[in-house]
Amino acid sequence: MKPLQISPETALKLAEKLNVPLEQLMHMPQHILLQKLAQLNEEENK
Repeated sequence: MKPLQISPETALKLAEKLNVPLEQLMHMPQHILLQKLAQLNEEENK
């Protein structure tokens, strides 16, 4: 599995928002990352 194709700035912001270490974020499968982002978005919209 290759690392996510995102910029360093985006990676830092996502790691901070999702409360996960940067290394874990970069090796997270893309479908899991998208699922976590969807959950975060739902929580913000409530």
